[in-house]
Amino acid sequence: MPCHISIWTGQRQGDILALTWSAYDGEFLRLKQSKTGRYLTVPVAADLRVMLDAAKVKRSSAVTICATTRGKPWTSDGFKTSFGKARDAAGVIGLTFHDFRGTAVARLAAAGCSVPEIVTITGHSLKDAETILDKHYFSRDRGLGESAISKLEKHRTATKL
Repeated sequence: MPCHISIWTGQRQGDILALTWSAYDGEFLRLKQSKTGRYLTVPVAADLRVMLDAAKVKRSSAVTICATTRGKPWTSDGFKTSFGKARDAAGVIGLTFHDFRGTAVARLAAAGCSVPEIVTITGHSLKDAETILDKHYFSRDRGLGESAISKLEKHRTATKL
């Protein structure tokens, strides 16, 4: 569950592990980021909502959204250890949980979101979101290049008339 929340919201591990069920109303996750102190109201995508609603029914006694199999809140170290084991078992090398945060930024950009839209979800500064996109996304996305050329061709055709 923490990975899904991070991919859909771009939140940090600590903030995700601290989310309580009272932060989720069926439509939004409300949180205060521990690092920046920013308050965010993040709309919950349909796919994530299905997961959260199922987990709420299953773990109705847990206080935190992301709980251990015993219904207890994860400790940071316990989660890091479990995540590391799962990552290693999957054969993933060189990635950390924090990489999901950048993945969320890139996914939102690929969906056509503007940088201001992205940062209202992730809580990044505009500069940090642009840096992530510049470093990890813009140069690798073939669709952006195709879209740019298509727009250029349409513009040239329109100006020739």
